[in-house]
Amino acid sequence: MFSDVDFHHEQYLNARVIEMLIGVPKEIKPDEYRVALTPAGAEMLAEAGHDLLIERGAGLGSGFGDDFYENAGATVLDTADEIWARAEMILKVKEPIKPEWPKMRSGQVIFTYFHFAASEELTRAVLDSGAIAIAYETVELDTGELPLLTPMSEVAGRMAVQEGAKYLEKPQGGLGVLLGGVPGVKPGRVLILGGGVVGTNAAKMASGLGASVVIMDINLERLRYLDDVMPANVETLFSTRYAIREQVQEADLIIGAVLIPGAKAPNLITKKDLSFMQEGAVICDVAIDQGGCVETMQPTTHNDPVYTVDGIIHYAVANMPGGVPRTSTLALTNATLPYAIELANNGWEKACYDDQALRLGVSIVNGNVTHQGVADAFGMECRLVEQFVGVSARP
Repeated sequence: MFSDVDFHHEQYLNARVIEMLIGVPKEIKPDEYRVALTPAGAEMLAEAGHDLLIERGAGLGSGFGDDFYENAGATVLDTADEIWARAEMILKVKEPIKPEWPKMRSGQVIFTYFHFAASEELTRAVLDSGAIAIAYETVELDTGELPLLTPMSEVAGRMAVQEGAKYLEKPQGGLGVLLGGVPGVKPGRVLILGGGVVGTNAAKMASGLGASVVIMDINLERLRYLDDVMPANVETLFSTRYAIREQVQEADLIIGAVLIPGAKAPNLITKKDLSFMQEGAVICDVAIDQGGCVETMQPTTHNDPVYTVDGIIHYAVANMPGGVPRTSTLALTNATLPYAIELANNGWEKACYDDQALRLGVSIVNGNVTHQGVADAFGMECRLVEQFVGVSARP
């Protein structure tokens, strides 16, 4: 019936040991149009014996009407309050915002992007609630890959170039530079800080437009890989303070693509560095979800995405993929659904006991921080998640 999830689901149905009441509220963060579960995912969870509660209108921004969910076996409810009050596990896209904090409750599993290190207030709210917070962004495979962050990083990296190119236009306050140039005119210069998934996808887009691209990173192995696979108009450069300060002077567009999983992003560009840049240059900081890698960056929204500091345009939308929800929802749920089924089939304790990658996503349990990056960000005590995956979870 639905075709947006490309794997066989019988393995998950056969593994079911419990039934769970799962809730999907509508996202209420400004300009957020994604939804945490597609009708295809709802159908699979329902077939596995779980009950689904979907808030009315939750999928409309991504192109899924309420009737799609009802046909998939879900129950559509009128208010988020009903869903938060009844569901054992909440599936979301973005972190709970202030109006949702009182709705969180002790023992409830919340599976979403949290980016705790960027907000002590959110961290303390979840701690006080007693909920179990499992963060998409820190689920990590043995290879170091972040499978639930990767699809949105791919979207954000590509969008960063698209948005940056727009704000370089003179009517938007930019330099008036066309990134790809034209015959007889030099192309624009794009500086990308970080050679991970965001940086790689940004480089693909920028180089495809014909821009002159520099990717900076501190991982030489990654730089060697990028040097092998990127086209001739992409250069790689080892990242140092001196090199960054030199490169910002010539850059038309700078893309912040730095990630330390679960921890706050470091400030790589200071306020003083802005004085070396060309007036009308653009900085797009994809790392804003983790606090940003530019000292002068503050989160913005799709409705009001930019502001100017010392003549430099700052773009810092904290939910960039939310601007293209039809693409983003499918990309995200293709990755998150297997883990959601695992949590529902086995309960969070057994699921996390059996799956180390999922266990690394557990950031807060019953008022305790269980992720070192979050604890370090705010000087809090960190307890091992294994202390909470108790005997009842073991085979």
